[in-house]
Amino acid sequence: MSNHSFDVSVNGQGLYDITPQVGQALQASGVWDGLATVFIQHTSASLLIQENADPAVQVDLQNWLSRLVPELDSLYTHTEEGPDDMPAHIKGALTAVQVSVPVMQGKLALGLWQGIYLWEHRHSPRTRSVIVNLMG
Repeated sequence: MSNHSFDVSVNGQGLYDITPQVGQALQASGVWDGLATVFIQHTSASLLIQENADPAVQVDLQNWLSRLVPELDSLYTHTEEGPDDMPAHIKGALTAVQVSVPVMQGKLALGLWQGIYLWEHRHSPRTRSVIVNLMG
């Protein structure tokens, strides 16, 4: 088993491809066959595996989730950190804080059009912390 961590600087809402960083953690671990579990240490961002070929997919996902969870909803009581904070927590609850990917022959067993993304739900730039646990 091997644990690795890295930080991701984000410039606001959107999807950020972290597949290369996870791949680097895998290479450093020496795991040949096993499982990579990727975990984000935050409640207003999430992780997902998604298409990495057409950037329009990422735009559509972002637009759809923003429509599903709008800002400035009168139901929100947690508003001290700005109008994007409570929606970001809801978006994080609806998505995932971890993903798992099989490791086969020293490589992430992602499909041809798949990548691992950090999905930032807040507007302002910040740094997010990610942990990769590799077992094999």
